[in-house]
Amino acid sequence: MTTITQTMPMREGYGRALAAYGADNPDVVVLDADTSSSTLARFFAERYRDRFFNIGIAEQCLVDVAVGLALGGKIPFANAFAALMSLRAAEQIRTCVAYARTNVKLAAGYAGLSDFKDGPTHNAITDIAILRAMPEMTVIVPADTLEAGRWVPVIAEYDGPVYLRLSRASTIPVHDETLEVRIGKGINLREGGDLTIVATGSMVGRSLLAAGKLARKGINARVLEIHTIKPLDVDLVCQAAAETGAIVTAEEHSIVGGLGGAVAEVLADRCPTPVVRVGVADTFALTAFDPDTLMDAFGLAVDDVVAAAENVLQRK
Repeated sequence: MTTITQTMPMREGYGRALAAYGADNPDVVVLDADTSSSTLARFFAERYRDRFFNIGIAEQCLVDVAVGLALGGKIPFANAFAALMSLRAAEQIRTCVAYARTNVKLAAGYAGLSDFKDGPTHNAITDIAILRAMPEMTVIVPADTLEAGRWVPVIAEYDGPVYLRLSRASTIPVHDETLEVRIGKGINLREGGDLTIVATGSMVGRSLLAAGKLARKGINARVLEIHTIKPLDVDLVCQAAAETGAIVTAEEHSIVGGLGGAVAEVLADRCPTPVVRVGVADTFALTAFDPDTLMDAFGLAVDDVVAAAENVLQRK
C-alpha cells in the first residue's frame, strides 16, 4: 500500500493512490491528454503500461476513448487539466458520459487557481458550475492530499460518471488516517453555534483557520466540508442552517454556479437563511508567483472568510 503524506501536492496523492489501486482492480485503465507528467497519471503508466493510453492533446478524443473503454467493461480514469477538460470536451462529457450515464471517471487536475502561472485560460474557475449542471454527473472536490487518495477506490467502485476535481498544489492538511469518505455525505469538522462555514476543496483548510480567528473574537463557527458538490448533502446543510441561522460558503471557484450557488439554491428552496459566498468574484483571475498569493489576491484569503462571517452575522 502506498503511503500518502500531506506534504505531497494533491495531484501526487491522487496519482500514487491510483497506481496503488491498479494492483487491486485489473479493470482500471488510465488515459491522459499528453499531460501525465503534470497530472501524475505517470505513476500508473510506469507500473501498468498495457493499461495506460496517452491520447495526446485532444481532450474531446480523450473522453470518447474513455467512453469506448467503459462500454467494453473497463473502468477508465481520464486525466486532463480541469480548465481544458471542462471546456474543450464539454459536449462529449454531456452527451457521451452524462446523458448516456457511462461509467467514466474524469480526473480534472490543476483545478481552481492552482495552475497559477498560466493565466486565465488555464485557471479553472467555472468547471464546477459546468459539470454540476449536467444530469447524472457526480462532482467531488477533495480538501487535501490524503483525501484525494481516499477517493480513488470509492469512485472506481461507484457505477456512474464522476468528475474528480484536483489541485496542482499542496493544500492545508485537514484529515488524518481515520478518514472515511462517502459520496453525498459531508463532514462536520468543527462545532459552533453562531454561524456555519460550508467549504470545499482548498478552502476547507482556510475555513478552519478562519474559524480559529473568529473564536478569538468570541464567535463560534461551525465548519462543514462539502466534498460532494453533487449530489449535495442537503440534510447536513439544512441542519446547520436551522441550528446556526447563518451560512458562509467558501470555494476556489467563481461565486457563480459553484458550491455557493448550490447551497444558496438549497437554502432558498428548503430553509431560507442568510448566506454570504466567498470565492472568485465574477471576473477572470490572473497570474502570480504561487497559488496561495493568487488565491489571496482574488478574495480567497483567510481574512476574507472572517469578513464574510462577520457580515452574515449582521443579517441574522
